[in-house]
Amino acid sequence: MEETAQPVPQTPGRRTDEDAPPQLGAPQMRRVTWAMLGQSLRLAWGDMRRAPVFGLMFSSVYVLIGYGMAMVTWATGQSYWLVFAAIGFPLIGPFAAVGLYEVSRRLERGAPLNFYKIFGVVFNQSKRQLPSICAVIIIVFLFWFFLAHMIFALFLGLSTMTNISSSYEVYFTANGLTMIAVGTVVGAGFAMLLYSITVMALPLLLDREVDFVTAMIVSVQTVTANFVPMLLWGVFIAVATFAALLPWFLGLFFTLPLFGHATWHLYRLTAIEGSTRD
Repeated sequence: MEETAQPVPQTPGRRTDEDAPPQLGAPQMRRVTWAMLGQSLRLAWGDMRRAPVFGLMFSSVYVLIGYGMAMVTWATGQSYWLVFAAIGFPLIGPFAAVGLYEVSRRLERGAPLNFYKIFGVVFNQSKRQLPSICAVIIIVFLFWFFLAHMIFALFLGLSTMTNISSSYEVYFTANGLTMIAVGTVVGAGFAMLLYSITVMALPLLLDREVDFVTAMIVSVQTVTANFVPMLLWGVFIAVATFAALLPWFLGLFFTLPLFGHATWHLYRLTAIEGSTRD
């Protein structure tokens, strides 16, 4: 089963062999400009229109996980399952993102969108460096949950409440509001850390043969060297994704393919073709 893509103009020096082995070494990275961010979104919108089936398929992974979380919360009224989500979701999410990157890469090269080959590329990432970066994400997630419990215990550990799921008034006390403020700041720091180490690392691991530590270093250096545009890009993604959660997660069918394709194009616009870092 195939969804045929129309050939697109090729950038000079870009390889058109869809099965060509990845280039060795991390690339040198350009300065990220506002024009690049806008162009990434326009190219992503074009990819979504040309390959909507793949966007729906890969985003459904996130939507189904969201529904699963909501169902467990509704049925049990407990939050302990978040630990399992912290372990399971980072293992699955990056692979779905790689699927969107591969679709954009094939559209970019004018290659046919063959379901078998695209899912083969996604599956083959399990034999490369992607599981290692997934493990790093899991460690950061678990450490955040550990700190979140410590923050809760520090500010509300001695508060009288009958049930954490129903005693919402405790959060409007002085300690409760302070806990929310501190937790928000700390959570934002962890979110920024995960964003910094993955935003360029994930597409880089698909595009080139490089170890995951180098990929994360390149990603962090790209974010720090272009802090303002990359920070606002991350905030834009976070706000849009949060808004997409509100209509029963249905908005994710739009935002996740859009930002998945856009991330690939931003990486391609930033990475200098054919170059390697010293």
